[in-house]
Amino acid sequence: ASDLPAMAESPEQFRGQSRLPRFAEPLRYDLVLRPDLAACTFSGSASAAVAVSSPTRFLVLNAAELAVDRSSIRFQDWAPTEVAQFEEDEILVLGFDRELPLGEGVLAMDFTGTLNDQMRGFYRSKYEYNGEARNMAVTQFEAADARRCFPCWDEPAFKAKFKITLEVPAELVALSNMPVVKETVCGPLKTVYYEESPLMSTYLVAIVVGLFDYIESSTLEGTKVRVYTQVGKTSQGKFALDVGVKSLDLFKDYFATPYPLPKLDMIAIPDFAAGAMENYGLVTYRESALLYDEQLSSASNKQQVAITVAHELAHQWFGNLVTMEWWTHLWLNEGFASWVSYLAVESIFPEWNNWTQFLDETTSGLRLDALAESHPIEVDVNHASEIDAIFDSISYDKGASVIRMLQSYLGAERFQKALASYIKKYAYSNAKTEDLWAVLEEETGEPVKDLMTTWTKQQGYPVIYAKLNGQDLELEQAQFLSDGSSGPGMWIVPMTACCGSYDLNKKFLLKGKTDTMHIKDFAASQSGQNFWIKLNIDQNGFYRVKYDDELAAGLENAIKAKKLSLMDMIGIVEDSYALSVACKQTLTSLLRLLNAYRHESDYTVLSHVTSVSKPYTSN
Repeated sequence: ASDLPAMAESPEQFRGQSRLPRFAEPLRYDLVLRPDLAACTFSGSASAAVAVSSPTRFLVLNAAELAVDRSSIRFQDWAPTEVAQFEEDEILVLGFDRELPLGEGVLAMDFTGTLNDQMRGFYRSKYEYNGEARNMAVTQFEAADARRCFPCWDEPAFKAKFKITLEVPAELVALSNMPVVKETVCGPLKTVYYEESPLMSTYLVAIVVGLFDYIESSTLEGTKVRVYTQVGKTSQGKFALDVGVKSLDLFKDYFATPYPLPKLDMIAIPDFAAGAMENYGLVTYRESALLYDEQLSSASNKQQVAITVAHELAHQWFGNLVTMEWWTHLWLNEGFASWVSYLAVESIFPEWNNWTQFLDETTSGLRLDALAESHPIEVDVNHASEIDAIFDSISYDKGASVIRMLQSYLGAERFQKALASYIKKYAYSNAKTEDLWAVLEEETGEPVKDLMTTWTKQQGYPVIYAKLNGQDLELEQAQFLSDGSSGPGMWIVPMTACCGSYDLNKKFLLKGKTDTMHIKDFAASQSGQNFWIKLNIDQNGFYRVKYDDELAAGLENAIKAKKLSLMDMIGIVEDSYALSVACKQTLTSLLRLLNAYRHESDYTVLSHVTSVSKPYTSN
């Protein structure tokens, strides 16, 4: 929050701040928008119920690329004496000739804007209908572009209720977050009134206007789910509709909270910058992320559609119902949704062996995070404009991977129970990363905050050196860097180990530089050819392991004897390759390991084996 005095003397004082001042907050917005699809412009009027909580003669909110009609601005019955719109700060400062009364008042204004072609804010997208090109109007507000559609307090923590009204050509479909209450037609135009939304953040408000067909179904609770497509393409929406309905049913149980809205629409947009956007109750997708053609699409495309739909629908709870307090916590919002989307798809399509594909995300995160130029997944965001630069594959892939590591260490049941408590505690409100750690810690008694801080606030990850010394397994951690240098990082590492069988397993936290694990009882029943130890079971942890020669030989035998899971077979190859590149082990030992896979037939394992052996087999 800004530390500015609320009785500041000039609008200039509000410039250059990373966040809006907190002396006034919106409670409800009443919005009327009139998009003109032919002229590619829109006009609108907004009235917001505002709670003034400390003495001020100013109101400060966000607006960008909007022409605000200054003569229309009123707070209660007062017109402002000063109106300053600072484009580079994207703020609108209204000064009044008196101190505003504490409590609730209504701020109203009219404005106009352009339906831009930048795929953000309120924008236009092209589509074909009966062979002719048409425009549709679409919104994309995350992270900070609701201010390009209407003046608002455009930060995730300013949650408010939204009542939206659209005036559009009578033949078009007009969608928003909530269901339609009524429509009135007057000549070529219709006015569409929507139900008021629950408390929500501005970046999740959505509007789509164009010509569409839809197919629909219902969840077990009776929530109506629709997929909207261009006219004539609804058959390609059937698969996404099926996954959508099943995902809502599954997440309602997983989060132990009903789906918060009366309906859910998913719609395919031809011009769309991201893969998809989780707008509350109206999720927008690029066409390739939602549509699936039984005749033409590939199996990988089918899996991508399922993962994307599950990811966006998980956000309806984790992100929309409970929202990050500020963009610093976006990694958690996205990392969690990515991880839980695999959990959902694994449950709906167990035959896909989905987690072996999640390993591709972990692998990509491990490769990037081993570079000296990496960055922590949690980065302080000072201004919303920095977000695009900060969020990359490390934020998503490492973010999802460390959530998976935490869940597998705490155990699926304890993790889920704590998550349900977190959703209930912060519903219709905002939370920070630490708030989730606190709830998990309370529910499980584990040092979650200390453990996770080592993974979120410092870059990189460790390699664990494992050495057999009689009846002891000696472990040592060091930061892993692919150029072979050593870094200063230290982690609290959730270690898992199994010996000779997945039934014989242990888990513990490696808290210091070194530790010793006694394996006498653990390994008593294993001997000779059957003796092997695998650390980081199923690659649930975000770290690499370097085994001494004796342990490596045991694992090679286990691979040949097909004793290991697919995940572990992939992990061993990936770690060995990365260690060779960093000159932490010999090329000979990598080639000897690859030889153990010569009778392997699984596609995912082989794709990793061939990708690491390519540098040594190409001429």
